[in-house]
Amino acid sequence: MNGKLRILEINKAYYPHVGGIESLVKQYAEKFSKKSDLRVLVCRDGRGRTIHEKINGAKIIRSGSLGTYFSCPVSFSFIRKFRKLSEKSDIVHINTPFPLADVAVLLSGYKGRIVISWHSDIVKQKKLLILYKPIMMKLLKRADLILTATQGHIDSSPYISQFREKCKVIPYGINKADYLNIERKPVLTEKLIDKSSVKVFFTGRLVYYKGVDILLKAFRNVRNCELFIAGTGVLEDELKSYAERHNMQNVHFMGFLSDEDLKCAFADCDIFVLPSVANSEAFGIVQLEAMVYSKPVINTSLPTGVPHVSVDGVSGITVEPSKPIQLANAINMLAEDKNLREAYGRNAFRRVCDIFDAEKVLDEVFEALTGGNI
Repeated sequence: MNGKLRILEINKAYYPHVGGIESLVKQYAEKFSKKSDLRVLVCRDGRGRTIHEKINGAKIIRSGSLGTYFSCPVSFSFIRKFRKLSEKSDIVHINTPFPLADVAVLLSGYKGRIVISWHSDIVKQKKLLILYKPIMMKLLKRADLILTATQGHIDSSPYISQFREKCKVIPYGINKADYLNIERKPVLTEKLIDKSSVKVFFTGRLVYYKGVDILLKAFRNVRNCELFIAGTGVLEDELKSYAERHNMQNVHFMGFLSDEDLKCAFADCDIFVLPSVANSEAFGIVQLEAMVYSKPVINTSLPTGVPHVSVDGVSGITVEPSKPIQLANAINMLAEDKNLREAYGRNAFRRVCDIFDAEKVLDEVFEALTGGNI
């Protein structure tokens, strides 16, 4: 290919929308805009007309939206914008699941290179999946390449496992400097009731698949620790009520934290816990955010990519999902053994440097997108 490659990056939403995939797309957009003609097409959060922006060098088109249903935006202007932009694109990169994008591709008649980044299966919206599955499978068949973050993504998916021959595993990356070059504040320590307590941290949306209800049940059997929960969501009131009913004064609900305070919380904790219970948790980027600060991670043995990020017995402990006693035992084991916490923490940071460094990962992704035609 001659001249600058023209890349169309597709996702539901874009920064400042908060989300793991959105943070990845922001990485792609800012990095790849430096060596290609890249545009990002997303939908607006909520209702509104199409707007065009430039953020940190990346060109963003937020198509007008009629709202969100079944976790998917409804936007006719997105389909029109996709057709127009794809006509001038060499490569279309789609971050899935995003059913509207599948529809837009198939209606557009686009003939160029399509790369799909498969972040997770659709798990909860089963009614939507009945209608969507034939379209999704058609797009998977049409795609030139399917990127996944771990082998677990492929093995656990009944969909992309049918196309193993065109799947490529490239992990997600994290920019260490963004985390290590901050002014650290003791945002957890200052809230401790007992200053000798071990600080256990969770952050994420308070929704069913995150398993925070299991974490609270586990914490009734945890010794000499205090739990800090950062995030909001539909289960927030229910989780707070559970903690109040059981007089769990060692549990702190911190609500939404700014990016700066969230990084300080990762740096200030002693143990990070990701107690996810369903395959909607396909990777858990928050594990990397803890690992970059040399923190041990407790995660669950989901068949997805989660246990591939922090490895049992190397950088933390992996327990079965929805097993509060197992989870409590893992927390107690790490809480009572500072040397083990530090050993796992050192290994965690080493894994980030060796496997999940953003610069190396983004170079791999760009080469995969372009098919080596850089």
